[in-house]
Amino acid sequence: MKKNNDVLRKEVVEAIKWEPLLRSNEIDVTVQDGIVTLGGTVDNYTQKKEAEQAVKSIAGVTGVVDDIKVDLFFSAIKSDTEITAAVSKALHENWAVPDHRIQVTVENGWVTLEGILHWNFQRKAADNAIRYLAGVRGVIDNIKIEAEIKDDLTKEIVEKALRLSWILDFDNIKVRVEGKTIYLSGIVDSLFQKDEAERIAWNTPGVWYVDNEIVVEFN
Repeated sequence: MKKNNDVLRKEVVEAIKWEPLLRSNEIDVTVQDGIVTLGGTVDNYTQKKEAEQAVKSIAGVTGVVDDIKVDLFFSAIKSDTEITAAVSKALHENWAVPDHRIQVTVENGWVTLEGILHWNFQRKAADNAIRYLAGVRGVIDNIKIEAEIKDDLTKEIVEKALRLSWILDFDNIKVRVEGKTIYLSGIVDSLFQKDEAERIAWNTPGVWYVDNEIVVEFN
């Protein structure tokens, strides 16, 4: 049964309260037809990402709009030069990140990542590597994926990988492949399932881009 806005809002607020890194009185929550909008301010970028992730795990949430602002404590404010150095160091020390392929620029605490990587997990690792750094207000990810593998993508390869996941009901997911792009469509029960389908698609050898058009419908 579809949850009404008030019930879902209460569950989101409770989920945020349950997260030890968050102070729920700092985060505003509004809900409209399954779409949750988060507002307010938090102390760091880590808290912003934690709030978003906490909401995605709730049944009935079909979308998340993250409008949370990061308002750093005075002691946590760093210069753009200091943040650039810290980001470069964090990327270099992460074994999953080919940091020589990434360019870093910082403006007013916002980190922009650019470059070309071979795998999406490397892009995710780059974001995770800088999530906990002091002074970071947000991350703009402009990294592109260009796989080294030249084999043509096939619909069958993607479908086989999706079928192996116990989380997904494969019969409700449709796959289309054009060149180096995988298109996903269909219906799933949660944002977690939608993200999982995209993660699996991104792990396909040779993929350059995943267009995730799956719709979340909670019944």
